[in-house]
Amino acid sequence: MFERLDRVPDDPILGLMAAFRADLDPRKVDLGVGVYRNDRGETPVLEAVRQAERAVLQRQTSKTYVAPSGNAGFNQAIERLVLGGSHPALAAGRVRTIQSPGGCGALRLGAELIRLARPGATIHVSTPTWANHVPLLGGSGLQLARYPYYDAATGGVSFAAMLGALEQLPAASVVLLHGSCHNPSGADLSEGQWRELCAVLSRRELVPYVDLAYQGLGQGLEEDAYGVRLLASELPELLVAVSCSKNFGLYRERTGALTVIGPSPAAADAGLSQLVRIARTLYSMPPDHGAAIVAELLGTPELEGAWQGELSAMRGRITGLRAQLVAQLRQACPERDFSFIERQRGMFSFLGVSSEQVRALRERHHVYLTEDSRMNIAGLRDENLAYFAAAVAQVVRGSQRS
Repeated sequence: MFERLDRVPDDPILGLMAAFRADLDPRKVDLGVGVYRNDRGETPVLEAVRQAERAVLQRQTSKTYVAPSGNAGFNQAIERLVLGGSHPALAAGRVRTIQSPGGCGALRLGAELIRLARPGATIHVSTPTWANHVPLLGGSGLQLARYPYYDAATGGVSFAAMLGALEQLPAASVVLLHGSCHNPSGADLSEGQWRELCAVLSRRELVPYVDLAYQGLGQGLEEDAYGVRLLASELPELLVAVSCSKNFGLYRERTGALTVIGPSPAAADAGLSQLVRIARTLYSMPPDHGAAIVAELLGTPELEGAWQGELSAMRGRITGLRAQLVAQLRQACPERDFSFIERQRGMFSFLGVSSEQVRALRERHHVYLTEDSRMNIAGLRDENLAYFAAAVAQVVRGSQRS
């Protein structure tokens, strides 16, 4: 049987990771892998997470299954974190949450629920979107289509084109939205744009599916949830896929959740019951360790306050790196305007160079980006900012001469 299988190409980002590890040059810079790093190049365990984990392990007496829907305390804590404790959807009993194996698991659960509810549905994703959105969502059997989003000329959102495309969609179409810190572009909607978008979604009877993977790493926990909270208060139906990988640093624990907001408590109950059945057929029971840590942390005021302080420091570091990078690029390459990088949010931005220039950065300067020039800002460090900016200037000028 297996001899009939063909070997598939390596995942581009995993291949980039392998190439970086094999590179022996001490100047090498990894901006490809999408994990937060501090100025020592480490992805740290947050101290609040470490203390919460210690408390969980001290009390734990069993490793038996929790429930198909996951850790109830975690699910409730995620609802409060995403929506705020006094959101009208919570008060109306329209919110249900299922724990998932990471944000990826949440995205797939939501796609399977959509396919069950409307087998012929199409999910419309932004151009560009996170590369793994396509296999995660499309692997459920749903059709995917694109709507315009990023304006490479300005480094911002092509908002008029986005709304124009959504205005043409048939009712009940599903629209995948990035809640904050758009991956891969870093270009986010303003609060005014969220309000305009909400009006279009309501008028056209479209169903938003929000991927919220970076809450707290853009402008703040409350600010980054603005769009989700607005949609949940104004629209009858909403799906939210949540990841705890970035803002809690729980990458390997695979901790996430899918929240369903229905038009009524009965509809929300029905959605959750179907999700439990879907989960049972995909992975049976979710992992508990990361969820237990988050539940402990968010349920302990002292730990939650400490976590918010650490998260604020991470956000501040990314924001500061953006400003420093723009200053270094302005000095090294004044003929190009990179100021858009400072206006964007979160870990990612497009550098805005060609794939040939990306390859030149890798081959000549040991700087690793994805082929579309997406870079992880958090992969930069004080000690390599000037080196990176000089490398960019060299490849840009080299292509201009050729």
